Amino acid sequence: MDPEGTLAADHDLSGLKVLFAAGERLDPETQRWIGDLLGIPVIDNWWQTETGWPIGANPVGLQELPVKIGSCTRPSPGYAVEVLDGAGEPVPAGIEGNICLRLPLPPGTLVTLWGNDQRFIDSYLGAFPGYYATGDSGLIDEDGYLFVMGRTDDVINVAGHRLSTGALEQALAAHPAVAECAVIGLADPLKGQRAAGYVVLKSGVEVPEDPEELLAELRSTVRGTIGAVADFRQVTVVEALPKTRSGKILRKTMRQIADGEDYVVPSTIEDRSVLDRIADQLRA
Repeated sequence: MDPEGTLAADHDLSGLKVLFAAGERLDPETQRWIGDLLGIPVIDNWWQTETGWPIGANPVGLQELPVKIGSCTRPSPGYAVEVLDGAGEPVPAGIEGNICLRLPLPPGTLVTLWGNDQRFIDSYLGAFPGYYATGDSGLIDEDGYLFVMGRTDDVINVAGHRLSTGALEQALAAHPAVAECAVIGLADPLKGQRAAGYVVLKSGVEVPEDPEELLAELRSTVRGTIGAVADFRQVTVVEALPKTRSGKILRKTMRQIADGEDYVVPSTIEDRSVLDRIADQLRA
């Protein structure tokens, strides 16, 4: 709503030393934007309801570590974080895979599901023996910094190529007209899946008389970053994206609507009307 950050000048922010972000993954473009605007460190962190406290974080109160754009910094003490391939083998630094926590889990984390131990085992411990599967995909770089790219079920397979929707979104968000975006994988009879992007434009950005001009630019932005292997063709401008109250985009629900599957709207949705307004665009 305020892409230039002009409203910040109306307030005394001199007492603000650090900005912490939680909820949805903090995409690099947003992190750069707010950091440049405020001139202070912008700290991302990553955790889950099941863990009760951050898995990856920057311990500013103890020892502030250098910020890396797109990273939640390093694993918190108590968590043995490893990135595994589909066979459960650790992958080299810089390679994306399944983010897992080597057992045992530290105090404060979930130890079961109420009245259903087997479901807990099947949901979290069954995929990789000896590990808690977070369900998130990402990588650890050579400095030990953790980058969370998205849910593992958001990794799509386009004609045999595994693509991270997080990386596609990162590329799409780099376009100066894009405020936020979501990329989902849709069923495709020829390639298995295809990537579909949905973007919300920054306030004040006008769609050209020929909308195809902007859409072509968005496609080119993604292909220039990811490469032709992404085969990124389908992109749609929407009014808003459906989110939970904590800011997480409902990608799974969007994908189910687009593929014509039965779906249940999560009770945590912030504004049901957003989903209703874009339903026809998702089905297009």
